[in-house]
Amino acid sequence: MLKRFVIFGASSVLLFACNTSEVKDSDAGSVASSKVSKGANAKEFLAAHNRARAAKGVPALVWSESLARYAKQWAEELNRSKSCDIVHRPRSGKFKQLYGENLYYASAIRWSSGKRELQNISSTKVVGDWVSEKADYNYKTNTCNAGQMCGHYTQVMWKNSTAVGCAVSVCDNKSQVWVCNYNPPGNYEGQRPF
Repeated sequence: MLKRFVIFGASSVLLFACNTSEVKDSDAGSVASSKVSKGANAKEFLAAHNRARAAKGVPALVWSESLARYAKQWAEELNRSKSCDIVHRPRSGKFKQLYGENLYYASAIRWSSGKRELQNISSTKVVGDWVSEKADYNYKTNTCNAGQMCGHYTQVMWKNSTAVGCAVSVCDNKSQVWVCNYNPPGNYEGQRPF
């Protein structure tokens, strides 16, 4: 009998901000991708973000192809140089961080025979996993619960962010790295997301 092993999760979001010019374009076309995962869909990404935001009365985001290209650039760099390990963009250099960023990693399905398969991950699942961190966010204290992560949730919910663009890259080992970028960025220390 073949057994399968699956690992998935998300990295923490950077908790710093940079000054940027605002990017807006509302074409919710295809997700920028490299070897697209079947589940990557710009309209689903946008709808999942906006459902979570609407639940708290936060204005809707628009899809930005410019941000999707920016996300694709980093997803492809992680594929090329890091074998899809999730690492946030650096604060300086060629790939300097300009926008808010959420990352998500999905391993390959690995069978006991050694065969690897691509997990069927959807845009809705990726955003849903980030939003699930709301259980670990304490609005009153504006902090994550002790030992928990909630920065993905607060970036999704950041009231001043108006645009999002996302991409996915699938590595040769069948793992995936998903990137969403937000403009203006969020997660300013000491400020509430909504």
